[in-house]
Formats: sequence, structure tokens, C-alpha cells
Amino acid sequence: MNPWRGLAGLPRGLWVLVAATLVNRTGTMFLPFLVLYLTRARGYTPGEAGATLALFGAGALLAGPFAGRLSDRFRPLRVMQISLTASGTLLLVFPLVRSAFLISALVLLVAFVSEAFRPASLSVVSHLVAPDRRKAAFALQRLAINLGMSVGPAAGGFLAEVSWPSLFVVDGVTSLLAALTLALFFPRDVSISEGSGPARPLPARPASVGAPFLFFLLAVIPVGVVFFQHESSMALYLVRDLGFAASTYGLLHTVNTLLIVAFEVPLNLATSHWPHRRGLVLGSILVGAGFGALAFTRTLTGIILTIVVWSFGEMVLLPGLASYVAEVAPEERRGAWLGLYTMSFNFALFIGPAFGTLLLEHFGGRVLWGTMFAFGLLSALLFARVDERRPGHA
Repeated sequence: MNPWRGLAGLPRGLWVLVAATLVNRTGTMFLPFLVLYLTRARGYTPGEAGATLALFGAGALLAGPFAGRLSDRFRPLRVMQISLTASGTLLLVFPLVRSAFLISALVLLVAFVSEAFRPASLSVVSHLVAPDRRKAAFALQRLAINLGMSVGPAAGGFLAEVSWPSLFVVDGVTSLLAALTLALFFPRDVSISEGSGPARPLPARPASVGAPFLFFLLAVIPVGVVFFQHESSMALYLVRDLGFAASTYGLLHTVNTLLIVAFEVPLNLATSHWPHRRGLVLGSILVGAGFGALAFTRTLTGIILTIVVWSFGEMVLLPGLASYVAEVAPEERRGAWLGLYTMSFNFALFIGPAFGTLLLEHFGGRVLWGTMFAFGLLSALLFARVDERRPGHA
């Protein structure tokens, strides 16, 4: 039996979005190598680099709810195009900047404009695809992300050993090409209820979401902190502490992304009937266990095995999170609710890198990875109590 058969009949607009995402992510080199770029090319200490990466989380944190509300007012397609064009332009400028202040400002700006893409794209998927196919659709979108990232970070690892500026140039150009893909090929006759008519004025305040959804947003944060260690402390731990080359670190990203390319869509098609709670709990446990196991291995084989564990957790968890929000959100406020979800996840990006590098610097790898295991279990316990009923309309 063909495990991919469930993708048949998905709308053309989704496939165009997937293609644009693939183009964009094929050049993903900025964020995975930012810490190494700052410490090696700009002379930052690990703590300073972690703090600068936290600014990316701050920008992303601000972008989520703002872009989500804009997606409820205008066509989400417009939000995505502006996001890709602006981030591509800023990335081309990045290697020309030398001062710490301007680097920090650019990191904040790149984060804000690039992360505006996320809630808008989630909103498009939610409205294009019926509820019973959303997990598969979100998994397909993540397939594009990870297929691209099976190339981007690996190529970035080799480029970093030759030319740091080339990382930003390639990333910027692919963002601009992704914007062009949406402009040329996204169908104009697609009816997306958000923004399909005249622009509506934004309400004075975001709609109330209620205690059950706020509880869900809180549960996202601990496992998000764990997940984002692969963008920060994991790089320092493997390259600096264990002595692996930067190119090896890039290839380890490829292990993660190739696993996702091979298994995420079939896995989510097979588990589409699962209650949300089951997938969220299992995913959190696997993510925590995968990163926690880094405390007990120093060999390349062992590290690859830990990546396998948290990669399967990621495959279950992340499509499940987006699918849960899309299902419980009121249709007319779906962009705003997805924006709040991305804000919660990006709050983990805001605090996670600095927290992880701080633990690594002061207490070492065993304490760092043991703490990450505990955080994964904490999210699992919280998700076990998530209310699967629609929290109510706002």
C-alpha cells in the first residue's frame, strides 16, 4: 500500500505554497549558523552570541500575533510575499554590517519580517484543507521545510569554511525567489475566507481566547525550549566541546531533515485519527528524551541515534500543534489564534538559546541535557490535560 496516497486531491494553492517554502528553505543558512558566525567571524563570546540569538526570538515573538491579525484582515498571501521580500533584502545586507548594535538590530528585524510568514502560511493551509486532512497538509508543508533544510544547513557548513558572507547571500536570494514563486503561480481564484473580501478594520484588542487555549500556549513553551537547542547550544556542544567540524554539524541537520522527508507525511497520514492529546504527549516525550540522551554519548553514532529519537518526536508534535490550533480556533479569528500559537513557540526561541548556552557554560553538558529531558516531560504532563473541545468562539 502506498503510504503517500492520502496526498491525492490536495488543492493547487497548497502545492504552490509548498513549492515556495521549499525554495526558501533550501537556502536556510542564517539561523543555524548564526552562533558560529558571531563567535568565529565577529569575535563574540558564547554568552554574547546566545543573547544575540535571543533577539531573533524576541523579533519572532512580536511578529506572530501581529502577522496573524494582519492575515485576518488582508489576504494571507500578501503577508507572505512581503515577509519573504523584506527578509531576503535584509539578509543580503547582513554581511556588510560590522558594529554589534547594527548586528543586533538586523537580527531583530530579520526575525520580525521572516517569522511573519509562519502564521500567514498556517492560516492559508487551514482554510485550503478540510479538518480531517489538516495534519497531512501541515506535514506536507513541513516536508518542504525539511527537504529544503536537508540541503541548506549541509551546504552552509561547507560555505562557512570558505566564506561567511556567502551564507547570507544564498539565504537572501532564495527568500526573494520564494516570493516570486508565490507572485507568479499562486491561484488568484482561491477563496480564503480571511481577507477574501474587502479589508476589515482590526479590532482595538485581540479577541479573548479563554483559559483552555492559554493553558495550551503555556504547555508549548517547555518543549519549545528543548527543541530550539538544536539552533544554539547543540552547535556549541558538538563543535566546541566534542570537537566535531562545522561541516559535520551541518550534516547532522541533514540526518534530521532526511528522516522527516521520509517519514513525516506517512506518519501523520497514519495517525490522523489520533486524538490531539495523544500526539502532543508522545511528541514531547520523544523530543525531551532525544536531547536528554546527549548527556550520555560522545560518539558520532550515538549522536545520530539521539537525533533519530527527537526527530520522530518533532514529526508527531509539530503538525499536531498546528492542527490542534486550526481546529479549536474560531474561523474568523484563525489567523490571530495561529499568531498566538507561533508567539508561544517563538517565546521558547527567545528564552531557549540564552538559557541553554548559560547552562552549558556554567554547568556543562550533562546538566544542560538533563534539564532538557525534564522540560520535555513537563510539556508532556501539561499536554495530557489539554482540553480537546473547542474552547469557544471569540
